[in-house]
Amino acid sequence: MTARELRYTVVIPTVLRPSLDVLLRALAGTDGPQPSEIIVVVDLPDRTGSQVSGGAGSVDSGEPPVRWLSSGGHGPAAARNRGWLASHDPWVAFLDDDVVVSRDWARRLAEDLAGLGPEAAASYARIEVPAPIGRRPTDDERRTLALRNAQFITADAAVRRSALMAVGGFDERFPHAYREDADLSLRLMSAGFTLHTGSRVTTHPIGRARALASLRAQAGNADNALMRRRHGPDWRRTAGESGGRLGRHMFTTFCAGLAAAAAVSGRRRVAATASAAWLASTVRFALARVAPGPRTAREVLEMSVSSILVPPAAVAHRIRGEIAVSRAGTAIRSPVLAVLFDRDDTIIHDVPYLSDFRKVEPVPGAAEVLSRLRATGVLVGVVSNQSGVAHGRITAGELREVNDEVERRLGPFDTWQICVHSGRAGCACRKPMPGLIFRAAADLGVPVERCLVIGDTEADVEAARTAGAVGILVPTARTLPAEVHRAHSHGRLAPDLATAVALAGLGRGRTADS
Repeated sequence: MTARELRYTVVIPTVLRPSLDVLLRALAGTDGPQPSEIIVVVDLPDRTGSQVSGGAGSVDSGEPPVRWLSSGGHGPAAARNRGWLASHDPWVAFLDDDVVVSRDWARRLAEDLAGLGPEAAASYARIEVPAPIGRRPTDDERRTLALRNAQFITADAAVRRSALMAVGGFDERFPHAYREDADLSLRLMSAGFTLHTGSRVTTHPIGRARALASLRAQAGNADNALMRRRHGPDWRRTAGESGGRLGRHMFTTFCAGLAAAAAVSGRRRVAATASAAWLASTVRFALARVAPGPRTAREVLEMSVSSILVPPAAVAHRIRGEIAVSRAGTAIRSPVLAVLFDRDDTIIHDVPYLSDFRKVEPVPGAAEVLSRLRATGVLVGVVSNQSGVAHGRITAGELREVNDEVERRLGPFDTWQICVHSGRAGCACRKPMPGLIFRAAADLGVPVERCLVIGDTEADVEAARTAGAVGILVPTARTLPAEVHRAHSHGRLAPDLATAVALAGLGRGRTADS
């Protein structure tokens, strides 16, 4: 691929900060290959996002066009997933809404991507953070300045769409703009991809000061618990992160707790010793934060107060995170990337051993559901048992004609996986065996656990379960009552296709365009 042949989409998650307008104007003025479109995903409740521009799902005319979507306020990871799934180009350039791109950004991006091989999943920009002029930076400002040396952050990251598909996208268990980018980079590397730093430089201005920002930042310790469980104790080193202060915060918090307990029980010497240790640790922490800063009265006061509050807050959030991981495990929470449909009595009416393509008749609502899935970037496929071929009731040619007619009536499918064996063949592909599900996921390039399987028999649901996918039963009059009862007891039952995709979360965060 040459720089001139580059096809990419820009995705910007936003909470509608004023800086978004600055970024959009900067993108409109860049030199070099322009994106096919800019997708702005409003990460606010839908009632707010729907009032933006022409409404969520609207497109602002211009070059390049700007499309507005909403993720329903579920966090930046969900917003980025919403954006890249709606894109259609090989590359997705993620930009935060508070960065400013240079005049030559598009040209430098094209140069960064042109030389990458198929094993390369991402190219990251070099982030420049202008330091305050005429004074030392505050504690809050130093956290932003640290982005200069950060690796694998999505402030400006171009990621291959197929690589996002391969690992399931961003993990929506990370609710804040914290660790979701490092987690993605580690999963990409674990999948065998390589990550690269490009030549382009993007500016990340320091935002306005926020009172006790360091205290609010401690919520990220909960995310660190998931990172450690999922990626191991050395995850910081692998992700290019510096070491944390949790150990010291635990010591400070332990001393405070011991002093309080000893005082209540009347053990004065223990209380005095623990109090002295707590005070020394707290003062050391405060001095380490005050020394490199501007040392104004306001900064000294805030550092003094927050240095008392930060250690117990950090420990509390880490405990909360450990409990959450213990309960939920380390499974990734990301969107369904592919929906696999049984054919007969699921998307078309069943005709036993259907050999005449003229008898193909879609079930009500199938075309609308498929159209909505395709519009939101979800892949669609068919997984079907067709033993009539093995029994000589239909020919392979007739099967192709019927399937071609299904596509003519319902639109193209991204994969067709058909088992033509008889029930006695003992094959691994005839449902309820999982072979068709595995083959479909591999053909689509998505993790099997990010697939949803919809069918009208328990064999469909069981094939999905065995493969590790999600299965939902949409029964017909011919579905056995016992199968309906079992699916209902496991929450895997839906009255129609539209409800089935909504049960899998495909309705969440969708807006007027979907």
